[in-house]
Amino acid sequence: MFLGLRTATYHVDDIEKGKAWYSELLGVKPYFDQPFYVGFNVAGYELGLQPGGGNTANKADGAVAYWGVENAEAAFKRIIELGASVHEEVQDVGEGIKVATVKDPFGNVFGIIENPHFKIQ
Repeated sequence: MFLGLRTATYHVDDIEKGKAWYSELLGVKPYFDQPFYVGFNVAGYELGLQPGGGNTANKADGAVAYWGVENAEAAFKRIIELGASVHEEVQDVGEGIKVATVKDPFGNVFGIIENPHFKIQ
């Protein structure tokens, strides 16, 4: 069911400044650029930026790793059935990409991503 690590997401207070800084750092422009999310393809892995801090009850503190799955809804359902609690429901964020986060039984935020743009050969 799991396809490996796909995305690390970082929260930035100003999405435009974050996009500029990471574009400079990485030497690439984002492949996905929306006000709610900016994604960079870094050698087949994604570095994502989300606006706002990570210190609210609805967001994880710091970075969140997203594990690749073939079907976000099915994977989310199974993880919840195994004892995780809902953190953020499955969301279609555009261009065929779906994401969700759960809290595992130990309180860790665990992310999943269905992303047809990233296929590891």
